[in-house]
Amino acid sequence: MMESLGLAFFLCVGLMAFWLLVFLMGFAVPYWLTIGALHMLRPKRLVDNSNEVDSNKH
Repeated sequence: MMESLGLAFFLCVGLMAFWLLVFLMGFAVPYWLTIGALHMLRPKRLVDNSNEVDSNKH
């Protein structure tokens, strides 16, 4: 009885780990890499937009 419960527990933990890895490799890691690449490729602004708006008012 205890052996079957131990085997069932082992399989449940193993399957949860497997599906977590599938999720991470299929969605989370590509999402993280895409956001990082877009952040690095985005042009830097030298002047803040609020300063440009204030200078146009005068």
